[in-house]
Amino acid sequence: MQAEIYLSTAYFGNIQYFSKFVAAEKVYIEQHENYIKQSFRNRCEILTANGKLSLVVPIERNAGNKILMRDVRISYAQPWQNSHWRAIETAYNSSPFLEYYGNDLKPFFERKEKFLFDFNTKITDKILELLEIDKQQFFTDNYKVFDADFMFDYRCSISPKRRQLKEDKMFTPRKYYQVFAQRFGFTPNLSIIDLLFNEGTNAKDELAKCLKWI
Repeated sequence: MQAEIYLSTAYFGNIQYFSKFVAAEKVYIEQHENYIKQSFRNRCEILTANGKLSLVVPIERNAGNKILMRDVRISYAQPWQNSHWRAIETAYNSSPFLEYYGNDLKPFFERKEKFLFDFNTKITDKILELLEIDKQQFFTDNYKVFDADFMFDYRCSISPKRRQLKEDKMFTPRKYYQVFAQRFGFTPNLSIIDLLFNEGTNAKDELAKCLKWI
């Protein structure tokens, strides 16, 4: 078990992301980095009847080129919350655990949180609770620059951009039940939403199986 792992904040982080909470004694969430566009900080990926779909939380535009992650504000100019929840309900309507967990997650698509970081933090806390993972999130006091060979820094490497992905020696995707697997085959490393709604109470065990030493 690795004592400390560093992650970015994430909007309904993927399976690789949440496996780190199983693996580590402490998970530090970076709050002093500059916001990075087109990352899992404000998006997640689910599997729908039409294939993989990205759900993106819009943010308010900043006049400058850089903005501290902790200061990023969510935009409500468009009704994205309704769109996201409708997409999730449609995608997982026939999954075994939508009804079981849906009421726990639906409030995140109804109330309006001001800052993205706070929003993600509350989502992750709820997911950890539902997974029965007895871990809390710790937050960085400043931005640390690690050596290139420090393998427990995942702040940028858990990414939807293929060029930013790097080998994760701690994680191997494993197949589990998916609603649309017969249509698309198994789709690995989607949002934790996919694992939770498809596997329910087995989700924590499935995360543990992704760790190479378990």
